[in-house]
Amino acid sequence: MIRVIDDTGQTLEFSRPPQRIIALTPHLTELLFAVGAGSQMVGVDSASDYPRAALKLPRVGDYSRIGFERVLALKPDLIVVWMDGNRAADIHGLKKMGLPILQTRATQLSDVARLLRLLGRATGQGLTGELAARDFIARLTALQAPSMRRPPLRVFYQVWDRPLMTVGGTHWISDALTLCGARNVFSDLHGLSPVVSQEAVLQRAPEVIVSGSDGPDMRAQWQRFPGLPAVRNGAFVRLNADRLHRPTPRLVEGVASLCHALEPALDRSSQR
Repeated sequence: MIRVIDDTGQTLEFSRPPQRIIALTPHLTELLFAVGAGSQMVGVDSASDYPRAALKLPRVGDYSRIGFERVLALKPDLIVVWMDGNRAADIHGLKKMGLPILQTRATQLSDVARLLRLLGRATGQGLTGELAARDFIARLTALQAPSMRRPPLRVFYQVWDRPLMTVGGTHWISDALTLCGARNVFSDLHGLSPVVSQEAVLQRAPEVIVSGSDGPDMRAQWQRFPGLPAVRNGAFVRLNADRLHRPTPRLVEGVASLCHALEPALDRSSQR
């Protein structure tokens, strides 16, 4: 008997490990493969592109809409969703059809290890999930920056330009910035991707502006403000979004790239 509690507090019980699993976000697909449940999967969302084996699985929709008929046709015995990414209406619709739903939440770096353990237990891959979680924690711990006496580097993380979106203080990217010796200038905001004004960014005077590779190039947008420290120093950083925007084991690689990219600005700051 398998018994797990999801991130809503709901208890799910299975007499045997689920063999027809659907994941509805790319990071959940990747996590399921990471715990050894890839062969138990029968469907994914349209953006699931890693690992390569996921590309062979049937698509059931995307973040804007799930195809309920396609889901039913696959006869799933478990559907894994992300409460902060999948539409509430889609989750509600799946529940109404009586399908077993495992609801998850991911906001912090530590959630990756927690979800590896949860998904491992839920799929009958508890040992693999536990080992994957320990490996993630060990690799992340190895990146811990030494304590520094100077104030942390001020960073604006730009998710999108229209509207101007950033990451809040509860986002794993904020955790990553802290680990690298920096500070999210909007760490006081709640929500994963809050909208901010251009004036607010200028007021908080970031020393570095960072964005993911899935967003537009932000340089031209800010070059009109030569007094902004990030512009004055030419401190713009663009990183692989798949490794930094998805809470999976590959996030360690994204954090390492972020820390490396911030080193020149950290060096300038320490020399003041």
